[in-house]
Amino acid sequence: MKSKTQAFIAAAVIALAAVPAAAQQQQAKIDAAVVERYVKSAFPKVPEGWQSRVDQDETQRVCTQYHNEPPKAEVEKILAREKATVVFPADGSVVGDWKEGRKVAQNGRGGQFSDAPGTVSGGNCYGCHQLSGAEVSFGTLGPSLRNYGKDRKFDPAEAKATFAKVFNSNSVMPCSNMPRFGYHKVLTEKQIKDVVGYLFDPESPVNK
Repeated sequence: MKSKTQAFIAAAVIALAAVPAAAQQQQAKIDAAVVERYVKSAFPKVPEGWQSRVDQDETQRVCTQYHNEPPKAEVEKILAREKATVVFPADGSVVGDWKEGRKVAQNGRGGQFSDAPGTVSGGNCYGCHQLSGAEVSFGTLGPSLRNYGKDRKFDPAEAKATFAKVFNSNSVMPCSNMPRFGYHKVLTEKQIKDVVGYLFDPESPVNK
């Protein structure tokens, strides 16, 4: 027979296990205006040209409102709005120099308050993806991109779609965690082409 102490402990464990569910049911709704006010208060002295980084655009606002799971109607609006921002190269070529693309993928510099003028921004692709098998350190927030071009049979249409995704990830996947590199001018057109080259060139270590 259980002692009174054992019975008390068992009851306490059961009660504690029920707390998260109960707390979740009673969770108060968060006022979006309050959140926005606190976010802005964290950046009291925004450098010139940085205000757009603090203010959410329409897509960011919708993704925040629906916790990155917007309803179908909002998904269609986001896709239409973001696809309209994608600017493809005038020469029609979206595959650049894979060796230069490797440099962009490995470079995590740029976009910080402390950067000196003229600092070249990188994509920091390895922060979220596996690409070349020679790299031993990479993030897993995004899917592995090993054999990316090979798996897509080096299809030009797939390369163009990839350019669009790097330029503005939300044009392909609404509320994506991937930065909108071209839309926010983090990467230049040439850098994006070179990244696509790193993913699609048959000679790239990504496809070896």
